[in-house]
Amino acid sequence: MVNSDCTYNGKNLWGKVQIVDSFADFKIEIVNSFPDIKVQKVDSFANECGKWEIVSSFADFTVEIVSSFADFKVQFVDSFHGI
Repeated sequence: MVNSDCTYNGKNLWGKVQIVDSFADFKIEIVNSFPDIKVQKVDSFANECGKWEIVSSFADFTVEIVSSFADFKVQFVDSFHGI
């Protein structure tokens, strides 16, 4: 479960994010409703809760997209990001 301060296991859930196939910091499930956090993909200034800049290296944290047993559920949105 995502904490109310927009962290999970002590890591902030905003910033530069790399999507990987294994050994991720977090496993996420992409959903269309009832997410734990709403994420907006941005090209820069990923400095607020739920703003993710997708990168291929030098990430703040990594995620693996799974269909079950996720650490938390994510819904990608164009606005109203956050918890």
